[in-house]
Amino acid sequence: MSNSHNQESSYLDYKGRFKGIFAWIFSTDHKRIALLYLYSIATFFIVGALLGLAMKLELIAPGKTIMEAKTYNGVFTLHGITMIFLIVIPGLPAVFGNFLLPIMIGAKDVSFPRLNLLSWWVYIFGAAVAISSQFLGNGPPDTGWTFYAPYSFRTTTNMLPAVLGAFILGFSSILTGLNFIVTIHRMRAPGMSWLKMPLFPWALYGTAWIQLLATPIVGITLLMIVAERTLHIGFFDPTLGGDPVLYQHLFWIYSHPAVYIMILPAMGVISEILPTFARKPIFGYKAIVVSTLLIAFIGYFVWGHHMFTAGMSGTAQFAFSFLTFLVAIPSAIKVFNWIATLYKGSIQLKTPFYWAVSFLFVFMIGGLSGLVLGSLATNVHVHDTAFVVAHFHFIVFGGVGYAFFAALHYWFPKIYGKMYDEGWANTGWVIFFMGFLILYLPMFVLGIMGMPRRYFDYVDEFSRLNIVSSLGAILMIFGLIVIILNLVRSARYGKTAMANPWGGPTLEWQISSPPALENFNEIPVVSKDPYDFSNVKLG
Repeated sequence: MSNSHNQESSYLDYKGRFKGIFAWIFSTDHKRIALLYLYSIATFFIVGALLGLAMKLELIAPGKTIMEAKTYNGVFTLHGITMIFLIVIPGLPAVFGNFLLPIMIGAKDVSFPRLNLLSWWVYIFGAAVAISSQFLGNGPPDTGWTFYAPYSFRTTTNMLPAVLGAFILGFSSILTGLNFIVTIHRMRAPGMSWLKMPLFPWALYGTAWIQLLATPIVGITLLMIVAERTLHIGFFDPTLGGDPVLYQHLFWIYSHPAVYIMILPAMGVISEILPTFARKPIFGYKAIVVSTLLIAFIGYFVWGHHMFTAGMSGTAQFAFSFLTFLVAIPSAIKVFNWIATLYKGSIQLKTPFYWAVSFLFVFMIGGLSGLVLGSLATNVHVHDTAFVVAHFHFIVFGGVGYAFFAALHYWFPKIYGKMYDEGWANTGWVIFFMGFLILYLPMFVLGIMGMPRRYFDYVDEFSRLNIVSSLGAILMIFGLIVIILNLVRSARYGKTAMANPWGGPTLEWQISSPPALENFNEIPVVSKDPYDFSNVKLG
């Protein structure tokens, strides 16, 4: 009786109780919440990308070009806060996890629909507080997205809203992680054992545990900054008995696992797309599952490689360097398995496949350059240079960003019931890919040459590569415009999509496009492996 009451309540929330915008912002349907996240994140992404472009235009030549040094510091801080806390960390789990996780495991919704809606409200509230820091008080914060001590307690700029905004956003991440863990444990379809679950839900599962266990650490750390600035408690300020290096430990204990919050769902997306367009089962399913859990676990123990120059002991440096190389092994397992999946496959060259393969390319560059930073001798040379910026963006933007666009093009027909123009989609991908490489590859060389990151100005010897890099940023933004306009137009005017236009084998491709309110008329019974193509047909 209570079950039917809950279903009726969910239906009212979705259809009858509210109209217009309120039918969206008060809906407990996981698909509508996913789209709320998508539109919010897309808006913030456009803002963050334009801020990044402004930074590159400033660096196109030595000296001042379009902004003052103080403005530049504020812009790169807002760019970092926006991209990390508002886009990259919530992006794939909040959008595609929310929309697809229940469908892919054969459920009608997530375990806690109202908690799911609350997570979006908290996200929007946290974003509003963080962005308000740009317009209140003594000007935008200028500490960088890491809020490093001593900047965080010395700066006279408007730090508190930015820190509190990031703190609030952490709650949204925790709620999403908790919801996904319970949903996966309790709501899998009959017959769907753990080893019959698709790999994207597995990636979300590993991510959810990181969200649940690591996020409170950064929340406490950010509150310590607030306490230090308002109550003058000496956590990090040496003049009050604090230790600035303590902040680095506490921040990176969360923020390096946060990299895996970003990258694990991206790996899950790639593990869905490659089998579909190779027309063969994923190679080494169990190895990918185990490597996902190992990345999530080992990722908790590698934070110290961000601090090799901070004065830690030689023993600690050796331990963190070893663990950094160790966490590369499960990532390499995934790459080898993806390539083996493509081997002798019947490859279908479609837009999602192009994004997935380009993910492999940029992720390999990002991962191998990460080993340079994990090695003690080379880390000391390139620490805090443009090399770190290039590595970071190859992993985070090249990894998560490419996977996000891959997922968007792969599941677009399922989400909207429309097909996009593939010619324009491929054109946008080519322009974006070229711009991305032209933007970030020169930064590796600049870093090796010794150009510091986060600097407003530089000497003439760095100017040629900075011009190339800035031109790449302009090209990449142009590619983004093509991609976004094509998708926005297609969502409204595109051709009607079939239920399974790619011939995907997992459960989301066995229902209508877009899915019905509660996904399934009857909960499916799973009797075969998730990547069994034996009875899969286009249509």
